[in-house]
Amino acid sequence: MSLKPSVSATDHTQGNLTADLVIVEYGDYQCPYCGAAYPVLKELMKEFGSQVKFVFRNFPLSEMHQYARIAAIAAEAANLQGKFWEMHDAIYENQRDLNENLLMRLAQELKLNMPQFEKDLESTKLAEKVDSDFESGVLSGVNGTPSFFVNGNKFNGGAEDLIGLLRENTV
Repeated sequence: MSLKPSVSATDHTQGNLTADLVIVEYGDYQCPYCGAAYPVLKELMKEFGSQVKFVFRNFPLSEMHQYARIAAIAAEAANLQGKFWEMHDAIYENQRDLNENLLMRLAQELKLNMPQFEKDLESTKLAEKVDSDFESGVLSGVNGTPSFFVNGNKFNGGAEDLIGLLRENTV
């Protein structure tokens, strides 16, 4: 399966934004497997960040994970204040305690404008962004999280496999 739509300016990206190697993760903030992949992906970016453009797309499995969708919207709300990756990381680092109170506490710790953040959590525009990411995952053949795409093609493996692949190909 291939990635639909391809990576664009509306995506959350980090690393080398002009890199030839583009890795896309479809993730759910409450998914334990995504939580386990998070430190591996941090390691990957530490080691290969200058060679990789990393993209995160929301894929909240709301039926299984009560707080996945609100967490995704919270990360999008933080994005409006220039703190997407900080919120993304903070949620994963506190995943075990994930609930609405935690999201508020993290927003305060990130020194977000709280009245604005609370208003943005209610925004239909942000909910639509999360839904749009989710729909793109469905179109791309994502059936669980985390799911990875490398240069637009579905990668059949986990974060450890990704880091192994990079180490093999960059030596």
